[in-house]
Amino acid sequence: MPPVPRSLLFVPGNRPDMFKKAADAPADALMPDMEDAVPWGEKPVARREIAANLEQFASSGVPVIPRLNSLDTGLFDEDLEAVMGTLIAGVSVGKVRSAGDVRRIASAITASERRNGLQPGSIALYPWIETARAVVAAYDVCNASPRIAAVCFGAEDYSNDAGIPRDLGDWRSSTSSGHRAGDDSTGPALAHARGAIIAGAVAAGVGAIDTPYIAFRDQEGLAREVEMARSIGFDGKFAIHPAQLDVINNGFTPGEEELANAERIVDAAAAAEEQGIGATSLDGKMIDRPTIVRARALLARTG
Repeated sequence: MPPVPRSLLFVPGNRPDMFKKAADAPADALMPDMEDAVPWGEKPVARREIAANLEQFASSGVPVIPRLNSLDTGLFDEDLEAVMGTLIAGVSVGKVRSAGDVRRIASAITASERRNGLQPGSIALYPWIETARAVVAAYDVCNASPRIAAVCFGAEDYSNDAGIPRDLGDWRSSTSSGHRAGDDSTGPALAHARGAIIAGAVAAGVGAIDTPYIAFRDQEGLAREVEMARSIGFDGKFAIHPAQLDVINNGFTPGEEELANAERIVDAAAAAEEQGIGATSLDGKMIDRPTIVRARALLARTG
């Protein structure tokens, strides 16, 4: 499976005027969208425009992962066939509710690969977990197909499904006065869903990508949410505007001090092993196997 992108930039499929700007942006992956960013009546237009401009997206040099409409819309099969080919690295599918949905999607991808002369298994899958049912079944969803490179958390749809109140008044900042608890996207209202998704993804050995931050002009709020998302195990985050990309990329890139500490931990562990010591210490803190594994994994991801 490909490495999990730090940043994935949405671009509405019915807005071809945005395509070039998206292709030139510093995203780790592009996600031309046929789903929530597109009004229902514009969905055929979005499908057509994305299919016609895949080469432009691919010219960015980063993976192109179109987001298709969910199974229950009746649009999924046409969406998939329109984009299938060597110009995409994977597809993302909204509102996956169960492992059965994933298996149905994976089977349709295999059939489309064969029709289009692609090696079966070459197209990765990025399903969206954004309903209470899917959160409860997170591990089963994450483990349902070897195609899954990462699962995606959709907080807005999950909030609607779970009945979490969202303030429709002031979206300027996550710290604006008067917001209810449900409006704090780093707070307890979404904590269980995020935790379940991370646990399911880790147990299944796939990546996890955090929900978009909708206040796209609020850089400070975005930075806080990125810090929180990385701290609990997410590998990346969606962007709805190119201005969010630098904050996301920087937030999911280990800093020099973090890398230096990881190297020191690995070196200290190696020295202890040479002396036949199972656990040692560094700067007054114990270094045991979990600490060493984390340090090695960090260095492997960035090396």
